Amino acid sequence: MKGERTCPRCGAVARPPGAWSSRWLCAIHGEIYPLAPLVAPSARLIHQLGDTSAVPLWLPWPLLRGWVVGTVIHAGDDASGVRAVGVGISGPNPMGGPGDLLLVAEEPGVGLGAGLAGLAGPDPGKAVEGEPQAKVYAGGRTVPLWFVEGPADRAVYVGQWSGSWLWAILYPQSAGVLMLEDVAVVDLRDLGHEADLLPYGTPPPWLAHSYDQ
Repeated sequence: MKGERTCPRCGAVARPPGAWSSRWLCAIHGEIYPLAPLVAPSARLIHQLGDTSAVPLWLPWPLLRGWVVGTVIHAGDDASGVRAVGVGISGPNPMGGPGDLLLVAEEPGVGLGAGLAGLAGPDPGKAVEGEPQAKVYAGGRTVPLWFVEGPADRAVYVGQWSGSWLWAILYPQSAGVLMLEDVAVVDLRDLGHEADLLPYGTPPPWLAHSYDQ
């Protein structure tokens, strides 16, 4: 519900920011990292986040033909820095129609990736057990990904990279076929001025709806 936040750890309704704190507060788990407004992405925003982010800004690289950067979202504030970042690309779904691939890097417990994946808790829990179903190449190594059961309208995978979660959220679910390919990702902070030359678009409607909940 708009105007209301729940704790990503326990699901309890959080107390809104007040005179003594700029963050939402859970009675059990304390402060919750605030979500930044969903805005159109830009090279300037990427550089700003890159300067303060504690996690990578993952992007498939090279960028898929005909796709644009449609989303850059994050959680955190000036005091704590950026603790979760999602970078999404939009383009032609191999199965027909448009498709979206959103990569989220976050510290454990933040809950941005799980929220966008449609899960109740902050982390994937037991989903990262057994045999992985996909993989990406990040930071010079293979990162195994596990399929996560979630809403029927999207495909969700998650793994771990250097102590942080790496989520891959694909919409619609049929776009999940992209994970059958050898997907390589790069930290946008490593692209430098190449980030200025990327094609930028706007956030897809489904993401705007999920982000505002």
